[in-house]
Amino acid sequence: MALLTPLFAFLYHLPLVYKWLLKPYYVASLFMSLAFLAIRKTPGICEHLSTTREDGNSCDFDWREVEILMFLSAIVMLKNRRAITVEQHVGNIILFSKVANVFLFFRLDIRMGLLYLTLCIVFLMTCKPPLYMGPEYIKYFNDKTIDEELEKDSRVTWIVEFFANWSPECQSFASVYADLSLKYNCAGLKFGKVDIGRYGEVSKKYRVSTSPLSKQLPSLVLFQGGKEIMRRPQVDKKGRAVSWSFTEENIIREFNLNELYQKSKKLSKKGERNEKAIESQFPPVPEEEEMEADTNAQEVETETKKDK
Repeated sequence: MALLTPLFAFLYHLPLVYKWLLKPYYVASLFMSLAFLAIRKTPGICEHLSTTREDGNSCDFDWREVEILMFLSAIVMLKNRRAITVEQHVGNIILFSKVANVFLFFRLDIRMGLLYLTLCIVFLMTCKPPLYMGPEYIKYFNDKTIDEELEKDSRVTWIVEFFANWSPECQSFASVYADLSLKYNCAGLKFGKVDIGRYGEVSKKYRVSTSPLSKQLPSLVLFQGGKEIMRRPQVDKKGRAVSWSFTEENIIREFNLNELYQKSKKLSKKGERNEKAIESQFPPVPEEEEMEADTNAQEVETETKKDK
C-alpha cells in the first residue's frame, strides 16, 4: 500500500507533471539526476569507463553501484511517505538522485566526481524551483502592514503563514495553502502570508525562527482580535518545533476550519443586515452634483411659471 499510494497520486497529477517537466529548473534537474545512468549506458562512452564486474562489461552496473541505487530507492520511499504534494515527491527523487550521483561519480573517477559536484553547487546557487502562481485568496503582509491588518477588525479571524522563499517545505506547501484559501476565505475568515526571510523583525516579534535547523518553516498561526490563539508546528520549552505534517486534512482538523467558516459566514451575514437596516433608516445624502442639478431644475421651473 505504501508503494501504491504515491503511484496513484503521481498518475492522478500526471498532466501537471508534464507542465513542471517543461520548466527549465526541472529539465536541468532531470538531466543531472540521470547523468550517471546516461554515461554508464551510452555506447561509445561506457566502453572507456572502469568497472569491477567479473565479466569486464563496463556498460553495465557492478554490484556496488546496484547497492547504492537500491539504497537510494529505499531512502526516497521513506522520505516520500511524509510528502504531501506531488512537487515534494518529485523534489525528493531529484535531491537524492543527485546525492547518489555524487557518490557514484567519485567512485568511478575522482575528476568526474569533482566536476559533477561543482555543477551541482552552481545549479543550487543559480537555479531555484518555480514558485506557485495559481489562484488564491491570500493577502501578503510586510513588516508595516501585518499588525495593522490583524488588529483592524476584531470580528475577523486570520490564518497567517510565516514562510521563506528559500525553504523547499514552504514552496511545496504553497499550493495546499492556496487551495485552503479558495475553499474557506470569507468576510470573517481570511488568509495571509508574510515572508520572514525578508522581514526579520516580523520573525522576532512572532517568535518564528528562520534557521533551517529549527524546522519552524512554514508556521501557521491563528489570530482572533489581533491575538494569537494557536499555531502549528508547536514549539516546546527549549524552542524546538514539534514535528507536524502540513496536509490539508491536518490543517482542517487542527484549526477547526469547517466550524470557523460557518461562524464567520454568520457574522458576515449579520453585518450585512445591520448595514442595510442603517441605510433604510438613514437614506444616503445626495452628492453635491445631484444637489446642484436639483437646484437648477427648480430655478428653471420657477422661471417658466413666471413667463406663463
